[in-house]
Amino acid sequence: MVSSPPKPRATGNPVTIITQTRVLPDRNDDFAEWQQRISDAVAGFPGFLDHQVIPPNPPTQLDWVILQKFATSQTAQAWLRSPERLRLIETAQPMLVGHDDIHIIEDEQTGKPPDAVSAVISMRIMPGKEEAYRDWGQRIAAAQAQYPGFQGFKLNPPIPGVQEDWVTVLQFDNEAHLNAWMTSPERQKLLEEANAFTSESHVRTVRTGFDQWFRVAGAAQAPIWKMNMLTLLALYPVVFLFGYFVQDPLLTGRWGWPFFLALFAGNLSGVVILNWVAPWVSGRFHWWTQPAGSETRQRTLLGLVIVVALYALFLLLFSRFP
Repeated sequence: MVSSPPKPRATGNPVTIITQTRVLPDRNDDFAEWQQRISDAVAGFPGFLDHQVIPPNPPTQLDWVILQKFATSQTAQAWLRSPERLRLIETAQPMLVGHDDIHIIEDEQTGKPPDAVSAVISMRIMPGKEEAYRDWGQRIAAAQAQYPGFQGFKLNPPIPGVQEDWVTVLQFDNEAHLNAWMTSPERQKLLEEANAFTSESHVRTVRTGFDQWFRVAGAAQAPIWKMNMLTLLALYPVVFLFGYFVQDPLLTGRWGWPFFLALFAGNLSGVVILNWVAPWVSGRFHWWTQPAGSETRQRTLLGLVIVVALYALFLLLFSRFP
């Protein structure tokens, strides 16, 4: 499952480690708890920027997919070979089916997430056949670009000791468009041609979707009801304090603005302020905003109790304002 990476190669952009692993059907809860431990560990590692955990979504996606963003390729590879990570990986082995895939993908733009549906395609090229693969790659790239919903692809060459395959991350706007290309006769014909220079290949589909406010905390695809509760937790004090200190005494009081205009100004200010407040709040609750299907009952209940208690605290505090 884990090999010893070589000395890091330098890159100028952030990189993302994509780990795809299949878990025994009866061990998903155990794996979710284990994943929280490794998420806590990587959060304090030098160069770490962000992470996302995407649970299985059968039948399209059968694997757990973990995306870990680092500032540089060096820091990403340092994490992969760190003793802390290797110890945690050993404890996960009994939960897994087969081996997992680990790929390092260089980001073209900081913070730019993959779109609706992606396919991670790994191909192992026979020695000396790299030029044939590149020629073939140009033809398949031109073909897939003609299909509806195509949003682009990223090709990464092998990194000895980390990934032996050429890895393509292919992006489409939705599952139907991705499937149309993946099952097309044109692609099947191209894959048959690739048998002449590939020794191994496989594809894993990943459902991706980063919410704007929750991406910073690595809580993408959190259950909507949790996101709504945290948004209310961030919004209520912002709206109350703006109304108490600005809207009532100044906008409608001293300046005599009509209610509809003062309300609009209040809403506009609230939305702007939430761009900073909401990520901060979600960051405090990253342990609770787990992706749907990966949270445990105890953690869900604990977070619910804490958020409701904070609601009550705000209500009690603001009721004391004159």
